[in-house]
Amino acid sequence: MTDRRYQQARLARDHRFDGRFFVAVKTTGIYCRPICPAPAPKEQNVRYFETAIAAANAGFRPCLRCRPDSAPASCAWKGTDTTLERALRLIDDGALLTGSVTSLADRLGITSRYLGQLFQRSVGTSPKQYGLYQQVLFAKSLLQQTNLPITEVALASGFNSVRRFNDCFARVLRMTPRSLRRPGVKPAPEPGIRLFLSYRPPYDWAALRDFLQTRLIDTLEWCGDDFYGRTFRLASGASGRFTAWHRPERCGFEVALEFNQPSAPLPVVRTIRRLLDLDADSSIIDAHLAPIQAQVGIERPGLRLPGTWDAFEAGIRAILGQQISVVAARNLVRQLVAEYGGTLPGSDDAVRLFPTPATLAASRLDSLKIPGRRRQTLIDLARLFNTRPDWAADPEHWLALSGIGPWTIHYARMRGLGDSDVWLGSDLGVKKALGQANGASGKAWQPADASPWQSYLTFYMWSLL
Repeated sequence: MTDRRYQQARLARDHRFDGRFFVAVKTTGIYCRPICPAPAPKEQNVRYFETAIAAANAGFRPCLRCRPDSAPASCAWKGTDTTLERALRLIDDGALLTGSVTSLADRLGITSRYLGQLFQRSVGTSPKQYGLYQQVLFAKSLLQQTNLPITEVALASGFNSVRRFNDCFARVLRMTPRSLRRPGVKPAPEPGIRLFLSYRPPYDWAALRDFLQTRLIDTLEWCGDDFYGRTFRLASGASGRFTAWHRPERCGFEVALEFNQPSAPLPVVRTIRRLLDLDADSSIIDAHLAPIQAQVGIERPGLRLPGTWDAFEAGIRAILGQQISVVAARNLVRQLVAEYGGTLPGSDDAVRLFPTPATLAASRLDSLKIPGRRRQTLIDLARLFNTRPDWAADPEHWLALSGIGPWTIHYARMRGLGDSDVWLGSDLGVKKALGQANGASGKAWQPADASPWQSYLTFYMWSLL
């Protein structure tokens, strides 16, 4: 990107660049999304930043009209350093809400000093300040999009006290929480939380929806023409459910969140963004895959990766799906959820949660009509997550378990972690689609040509079936 391209995208208010950069106006001290509806400032009064936190570090505060906190996540740091990428993901998932920077560094296998140096060099701030900034921006979203009292907003954003919340909010955003409330509107408790999550178009909702519907576990998930939802359980023991309605005219999803007990929803929102792949930059991915799709003769712009709630669920689904049809695998997962999942507190028995590692580790799973070796693999994976959750969070460590091979690892990385560069070449469906595609094009091409977006090529192959 150059200043000339930034200017063109800003003046065009092109949604494809939403979240890829931010526009700061020197005369007002405000930074905006490139799609901001406010009158476009003169170019000599503008500065461009790749990330929102970079604009904030330069002394600018977020716009109240376009709300930079709602923009799709920036990919400015993605792929530059695997340790940094994992650290950012863990912080986004709430690692610093319940732990310290030292414990985060221990999880990454590095010292806290090196972690700080890594952040200062690449992000321009400390891990703690980065995490705090994400909390404050999320609180800003809650203040502007919900009717929650300020006290509940503070707790939902991960702050232990309203006083600390007010101090951090004023220091980071240079405004008070109360100033964001519309005049005359009295905050009052409301059931659940409703938020709007943006994406950069194009977005192939139909392909994502059809994939999720084909593998739908009806007691765990629900899906329709314009919505998807499911239950979830957090590491804290809290549980809940969400429903996301697609709003293509607004380039995003309207999301309703419910919890069975007070919880910080920031990690849940981050997981929903990954599950629906809202932060992908389709313009870049589509351009990378265009030569392959042109040879096949079928274009699918805006493909997104269909996720699962976490790596554990993805691993269990992958093991149950080894060498059988999608329908048979879905039936096995449905049986597992029905027998071992437990009900969502406050709902009827028809709404269930995915089984916990502890539950499966203590079970024999005799009712599942699968080979004994595969049954033991499920138990072994559950025991690994139950005893060493941080270690088990990386699917590469599963290879030590009998019955788990590269296909299972790659499937879990793609659907459970949102890894963009996974090629499932050994998958039977991919093999079938690949044969059809090469036959239709008359030319052979290599999956590596799609790197670092091989996961999207895998999903493209599945979409051809």
